[in-house]
Amino acid sequence: MKHVLASLCLLGAFLDALAQCTVPVSEFQLDGDYLLGGVFDIHHSVTVYHDRPEAINCSSQPFILSSYRRFQLMRFSVEEINNSTNLLPNVSLGYEIFDHCSDTDNFPGILKLLSVNGLIQPWAEPHKKLSKIMAVVGPFSSTNTLTIAPLFMMDFIPLISYGAAFSALEEKERFPSFLRTVHANKNVIEVIVNIVQHFNWRWVAFINSDNTFGEDGRDLFIKRIKDTEICLAYTKSLNDNTDFSLIFKQIEAQRIHLIIVFAQKLMAEAFIESAIKLNVTNKVWIAGDTWSLSKRLHKEKGIKNIGTVLGVSQPVVTIPGFSDFIYSSESQTHCENAEQNMLCNQVCNCSSLSPEEILAVDPSYSFPVYSAVHAIAHALHNTLQCGVDKCNGNITVYPYMVLAELKKSNFTLLNQQIQFDGNGDPRFGSYSIVFWNHSGDAEEIGFYKLHPSVKFFINKTNIHWYTKGEVPISLCSPECAVGFAKNPDGIHKCCFKCAICPNGTYINITEDPYKCINCKETEWSAAGSTSCNLREVEYIPFTDSGAILIMVSALALVGLTLAMSVLFAINYNTPVVRSAGGPMCFLIFGCFSLCSLSVFFYFDKPTVSFCILRFLPFLLFYTVCLACFVVRSFQIVCIFKMAAKFPKLHTWWMKYHGQWLVITVAFVTQALLLLFGYTFSPSKPYNETVEYPDKIILGCDINLKASSGPVVLLLSLCSLCFIFSYMGKDLPKNYNEAKAITFCLLLLILTWIIFATEYLLYHGKNIQTLNALAVLSSLYSFLLWYFLPKCYIIIFQPHRNTQEYFQGLIQNYTKTISQ
Repeated sequence: MKHVLASLCLLGAFLDALAQCTVPVSEFQLDGDYLLGGVFDIHHSVTVYHDRPEAINCSSQPFILSSYRRFQLMRFSVEEINNSTNLLPNVSLGYEIFDHCSDTDNFPGILKLLSVNGLIQPWAEPHKKLSKIMAVVGPFSSTNTLTIAPLFMMDFIPLISYGAAFSALEEKERFPSFLRTVHANKNVIEVIVNIVQHFNWRWVAFINSDNTFGEDGRDLFIKRIKDTEICLAYTKSLNDNTDFSLIFKQIEAQRIHLIIVFAQKLMAEAFIESAIKLNVTNKVWIAGDTWSLSKRLHKEKGIKNIGTVLGVSQPVVTIPGFSDFIYSSESQTHCENAEQNMLCNQVCNCSSLSPEEILAVDPSYSFPVYSAVHAIAHALHNTLQCGVDKCNGNITVYPYMVLAELKKSNFTLLNQQIQFDGNGDPRFGSYSIVFWNHSGDAEEIGFYKLHPSVKFFINKTNIHWYTKGEVPISLCSPECAVGFAKNPDGIHKCCFKCAICPNGTYINITEDPYKCINCKETEWSAAGSTSCNLREVEYIPFTDSGAILIMVSALALVGLTLAMSVLFAINYNTPVVRSAGGPMCFLIFGCFSLCSLSVFFYFDKPTVSFCILRFLPFLLFYTVCLACFVVRSFQIVCIFKMAAKFPKLHTWWMKYHGQWLVITVAFVTQALLLLFGYTFSPSKPYNETVEYPDKIILGCDINLKASSGPVVLLLSLCSLCFIFSYMGKDLPKNYNEAKAITFCLLLLILTWIIFATEYLLYHGKNIQTLNALAVLSSLYSFLLWYFLPKCYIIIFQPHRNTQEYFQGLIQNYTKTISQ
């Protein structure tokens, strides 16, 4: 009896359950006038290698709750549109959704979307025998999209992805009917780079998933930071076989404190969980938009110890009515095994989920799904020429017609203007910048708006760094102090040694922090400068007191030579004048006056003419003066020593006026040497900028090769004069021309030795004054010590200026040397 009662109870329970399943309902299928395809990765396939072709059963793979949430969002969007009387009146939308858990092993669902009565005949007849699918929403990943997209491109069936961000998908030549409601990877990378630059991080690691999505992000990141201060210190692609511990060891070895993780959600979560287990601490993590809102990681014990997590996320948009839909949908009992129309990969094994679990999961990419379905509905609205209460049922709709309207989309959805650009990318949306706070929430701390214009903002005050207040530093080398240039140390520009910029250079870190820039010739700088200062230009003006004194002395010399010339002319036939040189005295006086002209050109700003006249008069006419004294010294020696021993030579000298011949030859030779030198290398203005870094000394450049000839000739004449005059040092006491010439030559030599020493040791502006003083001293030495004593005898001791007096001196000297 007990067994009978138990059997009756079981039968009653079975009949009650059967009564609740009398109407099979599939979440993957819905009938309608126009069908939408859906591709969602509700399960994630673990890579398994087969030895024969085999379709995978997705329901046996790990379940992805966030993808299931997006799957439900598509169902909700279609139901919302069907319940609306404005968008598609008297027209219903249906859908056929498949669980696409693998990019290689579950094509039956994709082929089902493309087939007509179980057959696929692309382009059999134009616009005929095409799939009933008007458009497809999905898939999520870039890899899956690249795999299946070409199949839909053949018939221009619109494929609107809500997650594929691979850059190449915008190429319309390859993907003419592809659109997406998420931004391409380049935009996420742009936000990440902006965050890195905002906090002045330069030494970064970039971790990406080993697939199309991750590698594209890495390539875009490398390209984007090319002309910035950011250095990619380390990069690694993640897959199921990656040794995470080795990655963290390598990152730690390079002292990297910033890690960018640009990977798919499951791979990124596995990587962060490994960091927690390996006790990786004191890092800043930047999360890509695939996992920045991960609820799973927030619950992990030890997540607070890894450091500070910032992220780029899709903005969380609240979709009205979705929560109610989930509660009503999940309250129904689904008897999936009883559904006869179920196809492969249209089972989710999710009956145990509660509405709260679905609604609490990562909300990323919700609005992209929602906007994709609504974009298709608006395209159908325009294709069917829908009015207020009905649509035109006489229009045959083909996918390519829906595609054309999709490209022209322009409608408002939840306060956002839905539009697509020429590449099928969205012209709406933005990114949120989030911070994982200590409460376990992804707190929004900033944004990056792309439309209508780019706007970037971060509220740094809301970030609680692991460093207890200070922004963490991630640099290979600390920044150089002001005035120091960076010398590269290794292959990365972020690794360097600091070297102070020397005198005459400066550093401009905004232009080139690796190079000390030379100042202009008119500028100067001290060591470690960041700019140059104008040099002080120095020269001796005519108004300088020293210049005035020297010029007055030069004029006095001219006056003195003129007075002496008059005195010598009056007493021309006296013995003193004849012994001084006779007519040669007037030539010497004239040359002295002409030599003094050089003094006036040592002052004021030098020009080419000034530089030439600074040396030419002195070199040319002083040569004549020295030649006269050479001749005079030689004559003295001849008269007293050589006349008796070499009478023929004395006769020839007197007959052919040898003295004037020597003077003429010396003058012509010097003139030719000067002409040759100034023709090929004239003296020209020169700015001395080496000796004084803060000054420019204006002077004249002297070409040693060009001036060596005239100087050698002067030195030769000076040497001959000294030799001849020295030979006459024992002449009569009162007949002392040779002694006077010797003394004058010693003064001349001493003057130029002093000047040469000063020239080697001192290079300031006063060297011009010293040069003029040396020229003037060379003239005054002969004028004062050779001619002035003669004038004294003529004026104050006339008794010594008689013929008898001189003859007596000569006779006494002759008697002395004959003995």
